[in-house]
Amino acid sequence: MPQANSTTQYQPVSSVRWFFLFFVAVWLSGCASLPDRVERPVSTALSAPSQTRLGQLVQSRRTQANARSDSGFALLSSVELAYGGRLALIDAAQKTLDLQYYAIHADSSTERLLGRLREAARRGVRVRILLDDFNTVGRDVQVLRLAFEPNIEMRLFNPLPGSRRSSVGRILGSINEIARIQQRMHNKLFIADNAVGITGGRNLGDAYFGQDQGSNFIDMDVLAAGRIVADMSASFDRFWNNDLAYPVQSLITRQELNDLSKPQGEAAALDGSAPIPPVVAVAPAVTATLSTLPTSATSATSVIPDGTPTIALANTGIDLQRHTLTWAPGTMMVDKPGKIGPDVDEVDAGDTLIDGLLGLMSQAKTGVDIISPYFVPGRQMMKVFSDMKARGVRVRVLTNSLASNDAPAAHAGYARYRKELLANGIELYEMRSERSGEINALGSTGGSSGGSTARSPSGSVSTSRASLHAKAVVIDTRLLVIGSMNLDLRSQLQNTEVALVISSATMSKEAVRQIESTLRADAYRVEQSGGKLVWRAPAGAAFADSTTEPDASLKLRLLINLISPFAPDEML
Repeated sequence: MPQANSTTQYQPVSSVRWFFLFFVAVWLSGCASLPDRVERPVSTALSAPSQTRLGQLVQSRRTQANARSDSGFALLSSVELAYGGRLALIDAAQKTLDLQYYAIHADSSTERLLGRLREAARRGVRVRILLDDFNTVGRDVQVLRLAFEPNIEMRLFNPLPGSRRSSVGRILGSINEIARIQQRMHNKLFIADNAVGITGGRNLGDAYFGQDQGSNFIDMDVLAAGRIVADMSASFDRFWNNDLAYPVQSLITRQELNDLSKPQGEAAALDGSAPIPPVVAVAPAVTATLSTLPTSATSATSVIPDGTPTIALANTGIDLQRHTLTWAPGTMMVDKPGKIGPDVDEVDAGDTLIDGLLGLMSQAKTGVDIISPYFVPGRQMMKVFSDMKARGVRVRVLTNSLASNDAPAAHAGYARYRKELLANGIELYEMRSERSGEINALGSTGGSSGGSTARSPSGSVSTSRASLHAKAVVIDTRLLVIGSMNLDLRSQLQNTEVALVISSATMSKEAVRQIESTLRADAYRVEQSGGKLVWRAPAGAAFADSTTEPDASLKLRLLINLISPFAPDEML
């Protein structure tokens, strides 16, 4: 089942209370329903991006680089770049901003992002936000206040009927639609003026930008510019204009949001009724502008002209003018909206993003590197791995350890395949929950400490655990696939996903460098010895080998052993 953003601790419930909850759930499912007649005005991406500053800047960089390819890319290899890049696109947009996300959390980092979106709308930028419905509960429901702002349209994809006060209530209220609860829009797109966009594994929230005090996600994004962005926008439009995309106003009123609101002050800045208060971690330290766009091309670096505004990230020492755009052939893989909901029959078997990715992997000649936080291969993927190894292709997989995985049930699915993967010669690595330095991005750590620390977008540091969240595949060190997908049956069968396929040795080698940096410092290599699993620490690491799931409590290990035999792979 999709993971809810909740820290609620549940206590054992008596049989009488379970019966009562079941009765209430059935009653609610009979009462709650979605509106029948919904107006969804059709709208599309900006038709002439070349007439905007961003479009002109992209074309200028391509001309300076004398690039043959019409699409440019850059890895956003730190939380500073990932966060600052999004702020920069908001501030640079003149006509349109299109955001598509699985989750937007109401916290300090998004407070500033959403505040900037509101400011962009007030200066005339059309803002469209398409959000999966599953996480729009509890505190996060307050994000929906943006839908009532002038010049901002917001739609929820595949909504569930029922209360938005808690995830448990939502699920109970939709218990008669358990299959549809499983089907989620997992896509992540952030597009400005149909000229520049960002995609990758990140949702929007503190944990994705290194600010959460409990656990932060290690992630990877790619910035795209030029022709490929038109494909990203076309995909956004297909989802935006789909019958499963409901305008927020058709599902909840402003008064209902007020009734659900937390105590005054907690979410006030999200509704535009009060100034955005200072945010300790993000604060005025971040001022992003047009020149956040990385410049240059393969084998050549173009310089931003004098007088162009620059980005200042206080206390980080980062100069984004040093970043480059790599001009390379690229394409987009994306699931059809019909993969979810009543039109599921329109999606043919084998016609999903994961199927396409497996097809690319099956053509590998030398090696495949996989980063997947939730890794439940299934029989089809296992067959692809077996065929690759038979041809002598080296396959390495980096995934979460039990201790670093924020979805233990997914780890139970992965654990079923672990010994078979090793027997087939697949190299398995598992991320530690405690990194050796500052949590920044995949392969990007610094400092030395006994625990793990997280750097915020402003450069401040907080103690935190780490969880792998990046999703990428590198094939033959020449083809890089980066997007929202996990290598699991949920991504293949239940969710819609999006990814960019970039044919570039330069970018592929950079991704491999980041992967190998993580393998050397922050991951166990899993091996078999005498029929038992052993977790090997890297040479010279500050942590030791282990013969049990490292850093995981006995209670958690027992829970996984209990879940593993029963939960179906496609539900994990």
